[in-house]
Amino acid sequence: MDHWTAAAVAAVFVWLGMVLAISFLEAPLKFRAPGVTIPLGLGIGRLVFRALNSCEAVLAAVIVVALLAAGSLRTGVVLAVLVAIAALLAQVIGVRPALTRRSDAVLADASQAESGRSHAHYVYVVFEVVKVVALLSSGVLLLNF
Repeated sequence: MDHWTAAAVAAVFVWLGMVLAISFLEAPLKFRAPGVTIPLGLGIGRLVFRALNSCEAVLAAVIVVALLAAGSLRTGVVLAVLVAIAALLAQVIGVRPALTRRSDAVLADASQAESGRSHAHYVYVVFEVVKVVALLSSGVLLLNF
């Protein structure tokens, strides 16, 4: 494995770890912590997910550059990486604005939270699962280069 492929593998697994840790561990647990109100949790979530999405964009760019520099582009790896990037773009461009509107409404009127999670929240989670599968697939495929 050349150093460019190794860099791509590292970036893929760092990205995967970040998504697993934040989306599937931190996000659900923060609302169970003592003293964390819904408005506080939403404020923290907005900051954390904005930072996560920024880091994801940087890692996606690193992966693309490393794969191009490695020169040995396999269809499965490219497809898996493109699926992960497409899921990220769908979240940031398509779903996050709806989540922002929903959190704005809850922050303006806490009783809005009683209606449960928004449909957009479930769509965001589906895209997170897609990203996890795509990143795990691309990482495994890269390790088998």
